[in-house]
Amino acid sequence: MLDDPTRYRLLKLLEVNPGLTQRQLARELGVSLGKVNFCLSALIAKGLLKASNFRNSQNKLAYMYLLTPAGVEEKARITVQYLKFKMHEYESLRHEIEELRHEAEKLGERASV
Repeated sequence: MLDDPTRYRLLKLLEVNPGLTQRQLARELGVSLGKVNFCLSALIAKGLLKASNFRNSQNKLAYMYLLTPAGVEEKARITVQYLKFKMHEYESLRHEIEELRHEAEKLGERASV
């Protein structure tokens, strides 16, 4: 359930804004609140995140999700993996677009004959 793209996006969001609520994270990621809760719990269990209460918060259920040193390393590692995945996806799409362009040109030639 915690795939690399979700883990990457979650760690990236929390690195920039550790005070995001689980609802805000769910909205940003486009996933359910339950999935965010599961993912956060898994990242905390792996030692990649630390959850701490806001000391002066009126809402005692408010947490900050802080990346641990291991979390920073994991984010760097999956950033590289995610980049490789996206580059491969980009190259595949570029190749497919080129094939479609050639096919469209051939069809255009036939239509003009």
